[in-house]
Amino acid sequence: MANRDFQARHLETLDRDLGRFSNLELATGYVTRPMVGFGIALVFVVLAALAAALLLGQTPNVMVVVVAAALGAYMALNIGANDVANNMGPAVGAKALTMGGAIVIAAICETLGALLAGSDVVDTISKGIIGPGTLGTPEQFIWAMMAALLSSALWVNCATWIGAPVSTTHAVVGGVMGAGIATAGFGAVAWPTMGAIAASWVISPLLGGVVAAGLLWFIKARIIYQPDKIAAARLWVPVLVGVMAGTFALYLVMKGLKAVVTVSPLVAGVVAIGVGVGVWLLMIPVIRRQSKGLENRNKSLKVLFAIPLIVSAALLSFAHGANDVANAIGPLAAIVAASQGAGVGDAVAIPFWVMLIGAVGISFGLFLFGPKLIRMVGSQITKLNPMRAYCVALSAALTVILASWLGLPVSSTHIAVGAVFGVGFFREWDSERRLRNMRIALPSRPQLSPEERRRRKLVRRSHFMTIVAAWIVTVPMTAGLAAAVVAGIRAVAG
Repeated sequence: MANRDFQARHLETLDRDLGRFSNLELATGYVTRPMVGFGIALVFVVLAALAAALLLGQTPNVMVVVVAAALGAYMALNIGANDVANNMGPAVGAKALTMGGAIVIAAICETLGALLAGSDVVDTISKGIIGPGTLGTPEQFIWAMMAALLSSALWVNCATWIGAPVSTTHAVVGGVMGAGIATAGFGAVAWPTMGAIAASWVISPLLGGVVAAGLLWFIKARIIYQPDKIAAARLWVPVLVGVMAGTFALYLVMKGLKAVVTVSPLVAGVVAIGVGVGVWLLMIPVIRRQSKGLENRNKSLKVLFAIPLIVSAALLSFAHGANDVANAIGPLAAIVAASQGAGVGDAVAIPFWVMLIGAVGISFGLFLFGPKLIRMVGSQITKLNPMRAYCVALSAALTVILASWLGLPVSSTHIAVGAVFGVGFFREWDSERRLRNMRIALPSRPQLSPEERRRRKLVRRSHFMTIVAAWIVTVPMTAGLAAAVVAGIRAVAG
């Protein structure tokens, strides 16, 4: 008997010890997981620098370009960690895609967009922020662009850490502006262009939010609030998918594929209408077949919007890779050109290896650090389902096209996140409206307490304030960082 008690106590002690080792192993894995990501990112940055050194060989200023390549790789990692979340976040939040599936699709589409349809030419002064003749010698220009790269990458990294999706284009613009001011004074800046960029802080999210709210209102009025939801979905879902297909066809022809083929607006419009009508007709039997046997409730509608949502997220990623990647690595391309004797005000071709750094860096950044912002955009601002996420994706494409036609400077990041806010605030308004109508119909119904009203807020105010504050300070912050970097370079240079 005593022997059995001793064995039982021994086994219990052994189980506790094994449990401690298991917990220690889990804790160690949790602590070291971020370090693995940082280690892989560091290896990529070093490889980008080594590739630049091998490709350029004994050309003048090779070490400057090597450092710039490392900074460009660092910037590309941050774009993948921050900017791509706007495309995949809604699909993940709506549970149409898993996190792993979203990362794989986004990595493939972003890379293809950058390599196949990325911009061939970029202004060395980054969209006319700095006057071509104000930066003086090529050396001053190179240092200014390096300061812009470093400052914008640092700020996007910081924004990702605090959970704020920001415009990487605005970050680069702020860095170029600050470096230009530190190098040549305030007169070097094209202030009308900066004023237009500042206006986009307001224009972009408002346009995205209004369009997304309007689309959600249409879906609610024509499908969700109808007595026979399935019959309404059979009528309207093919129309909505056709509109989405036509919109993305126009978006890709005018924006995403502009480096491959140039077409007139009339031809682009004809292509978009043709694609939209064709997809509408194709989707009628598909939706009819998918809707067979579905119950007449909102949950059934999610099935019909899942595939269009996934396709729209993939197309947004392709278009993002084709456009914003080139803008982000523009300073690196400008440094390479200036180091090889190009004029400060000249337009330069982006070398393939520079584009490759941007494309591969975005994929690595998305894989290593992207899930945090994907969760933020997809589920932590407001709750999304496939219908709401579809409104966000379609709003992003529609708003960019509309803004391009009107000549308005907008940010794709601000549009997408603004669309998420628009969907959430519309749901709040619609919920209050329905509650108010119910109180009118049932006057005896008890009033909601302040605490209950607070819980009914469908947009998290803390996230809203954090993101808006990050948007406002992006350009000033990167400008200040770039100016400090230029001052540091001058101090070291003597």
